[in-house]
Amino acid sequence: MIDKKVVRVRLSWWQKTYYPEVARGLWITASHFFVNFARHWMRHVFRMKSVTPGAVTIQYPEEKRPVSPRWRGRHRLMLRPDGSPRCVACMMCESACPDECIYITPAETPDGRVEKYPAVFDIDLLRCCFCGLCVEACPEDAIRMDSFDLDLASYARKDFYLDREFLLRNSELTTHAQYDGELEGRPVSRLNLLKDTHPTTPSG
Repeated sequence: MIDKKVVRVRLSWWQKTYYPEVARGLWITASHFFVNFARHWMRHVFRMKSVTPGAVTIQYPEEKRPVSPRWRGRHRLMLRPDGSPRCVACMMCESACPDECIYITPAETPDGRVEKYPAVFDIDLLRCCFCGLCVEACPEDAIRMDSFDLDLASYARKDFYLDREFLLRNSELTTHAQYDGELEGRPVSRLNLLKDTHPTTPSG
């Protein structure tokens, strides 16, 4: 064990009153306040956007803080070039979800290159922990969490229950092929797989 010598500093009677340190602290606080206040007025009142922001406070919703590209937000489903859902209803995301908040009902598709498609694809955001395991488990890159939708608030619980049509509303076309020849410019016929929300089951 190493002995460390402690040097005691003897304060003068003036330093023992703590007035010098109190005055210095007030000066530092006041200088930051007036500098930030002046910068805030120049940026937001006089619209001088070239001025450095005065404080770290972000004026939401007029201003939004930068979000990391790896940020996980609300889910969305991807589309094929013909406009059909990219999901093949393999149930991998539903199986990988630790909160069991994804509900998929598969149905057969008339497209011979793809066996199934999701007739029902629902996500309960109130149970979701936004872990991103559904995105990692998907072998077709059909589900993503890069919508950067920060305003996840509502007055009703039903608004947090996302169905397939909502997840496809702001979707984009895929950037890589799902099967041979998909992105080679070959003429494809658009299959309306979104016509029936629920698959028909034979009675009896």
